[in-house]
Amino acid sequence: MDKDRNKNIQRSYPVTGMSCASCAAHIQKALSEAEGVKSAAVNFANGTANVVYDPAVASPESLRHTVQGAGYDMLLESAPADLEERQKEAYASLKRRTLWAVILSLPVVVIGMGMMHMPYANLLMFLFATPVLFVFGRQFFVGAWRQLRHKSANMDTLVALSTGIAWIFSVANMLWPEYWRARGMTPHVYFEAAAVIIAFILIGRLCESKAKGNTSSAIRKLMGLKPSTVMIQRPDGEVVSAAIEDIRPGDIILVRPGERVAVDGVVTRGESFVDESMLSGEPLPVAKQPGDRVYAGTINGVGTFRFRADKVGEDTLLSKIIRMVQDAQGSRAPVQQMVDRVAAIFVPVIIGISILAFIVWCIFGGQDALSHALLAAITVLIIACPCALGLATPTALMVGIGRGAELGILVKDAQSLETAPKINAIVLDKTGTITLGHPTVVEVIDFRDADSSMHAILAAMEQISEHPLGKAIVARWPDAESVDIERFESITGRGVKGEVDGRSYYAGNRRLMEQYNIPISAEVAAEAERMTRQARTVVWYADAQGVISLVGISDPIKPTSAKAVATLQAMGIDVYMLTGDNAATASVIAREAGITHVKAEVMPEDKSAFVQSLQREGRKVAMVGDGINDSAALAIADLSIAMGTGSDIAIDVSGMTIVSADLARIPEAIALSKQTVRTIRQNLFWAFIYNLIGVPIAAGVLYPFSGFLLNPMIAGAAMAFSSVSVVVNSLLLKRKPLRVPKVKISHGDTTESMTEPIVSPSSHTVAESDENVNATEAEDRNTDQTQENISTSKTNEEMTQTFKVSGMSCGHCKGRVASAIANLPGVDETVVNLEDGTATVVGNVPAADIIKAIGDAGYTATLQ
Repeated sequence: MDKDRNKNIQRSYPVTGMSCASCAAHIQKALSEAEGVKSAAVNFANGTANVVYDPAVASPESLRHTVQGAGYDMLLESAPADLEERQKEAYASLKRRTLWAVILSLPVVVIGMGMMHMPYANLLMFLFATPVLFVFGRQFFVGAWRQLRHKSANMDTLVALSTGIAWIFSVANMLWPEYWRARGMTPHVYFEAAAVIIAFILIGRLCESKAKGNTSSAIRKLMGLKPSTVMIQRPDGEVVSAAIEDIRPGDIILVRPGERVAVDGVVTRGESFVDESMLSGEPLPVAKQPGDRVYAGTINGVGTFRFRADKVGEDTLLSKIIRMVQDAQGSRAPVQQMVDRVAAIFVPVIIGISILAFIVWCIFGGQDALSHALLAAITVLIIACPCALGLATPTALMVGIGRGAELGILVKDAQSLETAPKINAIVLDKTGTITLGHPTVVEVIDFRDADSSMHAILAAMEQISEHPLGKAIVARWPDAESVDIERFESITGRGVKGEVDGRSYYAGNRRLMEQYNIPISAEVAAEAERMTRQARTVVWYADAQGVISLVGISDPIKPTSAKAVATLQAMGIDVYMLTGDNAATASVIAREAGITHVKAEVMPEDKSAFVQSLQREGRKVAMVGDGINDSAALAIADLSIAMGTGSDIAIDVSGMTIVSADLARIPEAIALSKQTVRTIRQNLFWAFIYNLIGVPIAAGVLYPFSGFLLNPMIAGAAMAFSSVSVVVNSLLLKRKPLRVPKVKISHGDTTESMTEPIVSPSSHTVAESDENVNATEAEDRNTDQTQENISTSKTNEEMTQTFKVSGMSCGHCKGRVASAIANLPGVDETVVNLEDGTATVVGNVPAADIIKAIGDAGYTATLQ
């Protein structure tokens, strides 16, 4: 997992021997002080050390030597499969030891609690308890001895001291009971306490180990997406089976129905639908044809296709996602720094409190002073639990980041998760972020009965022209290859012309029409003017008799952008759009997306300056972009979010990446961050409260008032429960629904256009369906702006209408139709069915308005 970082190397190594947060803090301190190490972060929850070091000064071997010098060990060369096998073996061994410890502890408890006067009771308890301590609980004593040799202490030290002292005291009382009887005291033995403490702690660690394994389930799921074998086509055409490790860039790979794609590449032959939900979180399969990219781990549908591998091994998108998730799960949230400081001194402080309790009881304990002093000292050592503190933050982070990965939200570091809930302003780039990022045919108006063959002629001419806008036309009518164009001519700055069966056709701008004296009716001119006002590039398509069609091309907003913007505003976040595009286009896109704050014609440095201006106002700013021109602003923002389809630089500097490039994932990312941070705080609260309350009670502060002295066995059970409860609370993150406001958008047509950075935040009114946000709380902060209304309430006169929609051919078409309808005022619910080509609309909206909206989106609708 090497990663260049200014000549330094970042690697994550498994660490063995850790038993608590104090261990992690001790190893981290040792590594941080090692020569050549720039930074180190040790994660107790997943047992790894993430180290950034200078390879010219330090090496993996020297790092391992440092860890060994601290009393632990570090694995240098271990494949994921080897590590998983080690973890399974360790869990199985722990399970066996726990089972035997419980079996042998039961008779000790029965004798010690109810049959202590039976013959040879002490001897029987000694025989049962001794193997529990020194065979099945041997790890605690070995760990404590190792720490003693390195002049440190950890959780093993507390367990070994408490149970060891109880066992030694009990053996002494069993062998020399007369010493106490001669002084009028009963020679108590505590074999049952020592054995049950070991059994309880082993049970706790078993549950903890099981739960911690579940926190890493996202990584295991991602790793399981890689197939072990593939079908490779040799140069002679023969298809053979090969291991995934044998794939090289340039190999042609056959993917059959139901199989997983092994590596990243480009389709060369065949068509199919591929399930990319593991990347984007979207359930709808994506159509693939020659020229389209496919990614490792995705699942092929019913078709068969071949693709050329271009990224293999660690270079695939899936491998990068796994690496990013692993690095993020191993990172440390800022709140963890306080926990680290506490954990570093926790064990010495607890040992000190235990000794102090023993001394105080010996002085003021009365008749049974020594016995009570011993019990208090042992109980303090037992109940103190640095494990809960150490697990509080990393387990929540591991679960939260893992869940994000399953949703297509990649979190690069823990700090991003902690920052996201504080965001109150978000700056969006336009191209590729709000919009699709490439020219698309969004509207076609036919002035004659133009059939598919007529459009194929247009596409064939544009295919030869290789003009950027021509690609959008070819994509809309892919039958271009079936038409032979004769006498093709490209007229610079105006368009193209060609002949088919002796008939001339023209495609280009209005000047091309005028050059060849193509008649232009008032209707055609009016429609062209309307398209231009909507910031669409108009392609005129004609023959000698007149204009056949007008084709409107633009970079349309993504189907979910408007709703995502509304949702962000419903969460109390002000939304801004920055773009290098002209003001007219920016205004149209902003109006469609429901954004009131727009700044057009900005340079890259202007974007970062705008982010800084918001920060100077005290705002917490998130920047969302996908290009190199966004990288400076991304780097300076409090939270940077990159679109997964964008440039590597943008992804590199960002704290979060939206794999599917869907803006709707951003509200989910913020909601997930809020839940994760809330869980961390809950964990830390209970971990601190547990120790703050439990340790004094164990020391006996309640005894003078109530005569209550905590039993060491109960203390052991409480200690085990504290760790398990923290991990279980973190695991609940997997099942908690994301609290994202459900909104219905209905905004006006006026957009505020900026020439200078905005000072005042946007005004909006919000009514949230599931979080009961009061709409009247939003103030009108600028009377010159058009207020945006977001409401989830339904009208009293809603009706259901079904329309037949022509022209839909894929999931993208379906999304455009759904978005066009949803943007209409009065629409409460929209269901678009691609299979039967229908759109069902619930709400108080005239049918004519719906038909027009669908037509503006480039499709034809009729009321059924």
